Amino acid sequence: MVRFKNRYVLCEVLSEDPRCRQCIEDRAVGLAVRDAIARAHGDYGLGCCCVSFTVKYLNAYTGTVLLRCRKDFQRLLSSALPLVRHLEGRGQRFPCALRTLHVGGTIRTCQKFLIQYNRRQLLLLLQNCTNEGEFLQPCSSALGFLPLLFQDSNL
Repeated sequence: MVRFKNRYVLCEVLSEDPRCRQCIEDRAVGLAVRDAIARAHGDYGLGCCCVSFTVKYLNAYTGTVLLRCRKDFQRLLSSALPLVRHLEGRGQRFPCALRTLHVGGTIRTCQKFLIQYNRRQLLLLLQNCTNEGEFLQPCSSALGFLPLLFQDSNL
């Protein structure tokens, strides 16, 4: 029996409209990515990529999306991601873009990268603070996952 190898593409939803992140669903992201693959690579690309394509994880609060596809067709998927220009959710259409953060072989490597990425983003945000009020605002919103960001234990 042959095992099918997959690749996991970690993406971030970029949008100027703050309502976009609250209204996105995994089904809408999957349809938008499939549409972009069809526009970029036609029926061949759509057939190749959609065999094992799924949205494995979506966090609407942070705008993080984890996509899974076959290892052989990961480049087709990655080349079509910049063509996603809008997401539809709850009857509305929001302009947005998907930025690829990491491509990994397992979900665990993507999780490790995401923890490091969030840690760096939080430190950059805190370095730009000029007074105590600006410092406390990101800290209060990040309070729920600060222990996870600063722990040094293995996953």
